[in-house]
Amino acid sequence: MSHGFELKPAVAGIDPHTPAVLMPVARLLHWVNHAMVVLGMLALLIASCVLTYSVVSRYVMKASTDWQDEAAVFCLVGATFMCGAFVQQLRGHVGIEAVASLMPRAVNQLRLMLVDLLCTAFCGFFAWKSWTLFHEAWAEGQTTSSSWAPPLWIPYGLMAAGMTLLTLQLLVQLTARLNGLFKPQGGAR
Repeated sequence: MSHGFELKPAVAGIDPHTPAVLMPVARLLHWVNHAMVVLGMLALLIASCVLTYSVVSRYVMKASTDWQDEAAVFCLVGATFMCGAFVQQLRGHVGIEAVASLMPRAVNQLRLMLVDLLCTAFCGFFAWKSWTLFHEAWAEGQTTSSSWAPPLWIPYGLMAAGMTLLTLQLLVQLTARLNGLFKPQGGAR
């Protein structure tokens, strides 16, 4: 029983309906997404080590923890945003398909295309705003308010890059969905 959850087993993680002109972009995104997952795993490992050290140094050795929380947050922000496109590539996000079975196939396909379009627009706007935050933090030399005071362009840059990757992934998938809607399908499901 599938309970409506299905990962698309496309060849090499790329939708077969992706237009030929976007295949190089899709292949590059596939490679970048996998590299970001490896870096995200390392960032989570580093964050867990830093937080463990923070707890031990604070409670056992009575040392101050100026940098540990911010370093862990920076790692977590990077892992979260930089791995978002990988999750989207797998379409591994949580999707509630309660109304999908009630709709005719054509209407459901239109709904899915509209959702992809709205998600692409939202993520594109989010990426643009993230890049403006990155630019302001870079140009003005903004730092956190702690005594360690790392530059804010680091988390803003990770957020902006991750949202840009996610927007590109959504755009490739949206064009693949549109291409799939207008091509004849081999056999009914």
